[in-house]
Amino acid sequence: MNFGRQSQRSIGGAALVVICLILTPSIGNAAGLDRNGKEVVETVCASCHEKGSNGAPKIGDKQAWAARTARGIDSLTQNALNGIRKMPAHGGNPKVSDYEIERAITYMVNQSGGNWVEPTNKKSKVPVRSGKAIVEAHCVKCHKTGVDGAPKIGDRAAWIPRGANGFDALVRSAINGHGGMPPRGGAAGYTDTELREAVVYMFNEGAAAKK
Repeated sequence: MNFGRQSQRSIGGAALVVICLILTPSIGNAAGLDRNGKEVVETVCASCHEKGSNGAPKIGDKQAWAARTARGIDSLTQNALNGIRKMPAHGGNPKVSDYEIERAITYMVNQSGGNWVEPTNKKSKVPVRSGKAIVEAHCVKCHKTGVDGAPKIGDRAAWIPRGANGFDALVRSAINGHGGMPPRGGAAGYTDTELREAVVYMFNEGAAAKK
């Protein structure tokens, strides 16, 4: 991808997340050290996100960020890297790495009501949390007792029919929301891969159950 050109592609239907990154000599990374999310935001992103300029969601505005964070880190990062509406691809700034952009997004989300884990190593990103860990930390809130029609963990009769349309359909339901369950189960900090692991764990627990 060529980020030298400040292309302003518009991605129809995508959630708007604007990271205004301006080209200035001060943000170069001559030492080859990646900045954390807070540093990137304070150095460059704040130029738009501090006041909400050009439609950028203002840092700290939970309402402005809610719909965006519901799509998860994968979606927000791709919007920032590819460009969306008034923001050019990669923020129009090749000096800010993909990794730094992801960290900046995570920082802004967390300052606006989120609770995401910021990547700490660009060569070895935050390990994917296991399906069991995710289920025990979050999914059990509904799936342990079957709140709002959620299939109970271990209930074979409830899970087997849900797998009739294929496993990918189950994962899409978890990501997009279904029935009484909001998108991503209301936990936008989990990646698509992690949500898949959680669904695999619950399905296997249900399918393997004798009763």
